[in-house]
Amino acid sequence: MPVVHRACGRRRSFAVRAGARVATLLALLMVAELVRADDQVVPIQLEAQLFAKVLTYDKSFPERAGQLARVLLVMKKDHADSARVASQMQAALRSIAHIGGIPHEEIVVTFAGAVALGDLVKASSAAAVFFGPGFDDDVDAITKALDGHDVLTAGSVPEYVPHGIVLGFDVVSGSPKLLVHLTQAKRQHVSLRADLLRLARIFE
Repeated sequence: MPVVHRACGRRRSFAVRAGARVATLLALLMVAELVRADDQVVPIQLEAQLFAKVLTYDKSFPERAGQLARVLLVMKKDHADSARVASQMQAALRSIAHIGGIPHEEIVVTFAGAVALGDLVKASSAAAVFFGPGFDDDVDAITKALDGHDVLTAGSVPEYVPHGIVLGFDVVSGSPKLLVHLTQAKRQHVSLRADLLRLARIFE
């Protein structure tokens, strides 16, 4: 019987921790809604917090990241907004001690084509790749190039997600929403927890 009690206690403890994570994520998303409702740009610091929080829901992330999670922040050459967002996201993520519970480093890289990016993701053992603005015409090729790679992709532009970027953020009909391309997530070995997916708008 004591074994049963301990198991029940572990389940209750896990449920409490999972509930706390969901509550924190919902609180951050409510802030995002208020910012959008005021017609202001969502602060990059908030976007970084959401990105880092969501990685705690990726069951594959610890194995993918290892002892140091490497995040590639991809910028478009001669695209001012792209370079600005990559730089600001790098600074914002550096202010967060751990992402997905793991120490991390962010590397800003210049986009040299989808195939070259796929090669870089593999060579660098990147755990995640983040895209700012400027990649509307490249997302389909990027998705194809990263098919089968073990990596989570995220973007600051909601329209990237229907085309295969795994994770994005938006406000839909006045309510905050996570955007998840579930089919591409599976192809890239990203395994998101059910409690996160219940909060998301799913694309397949």
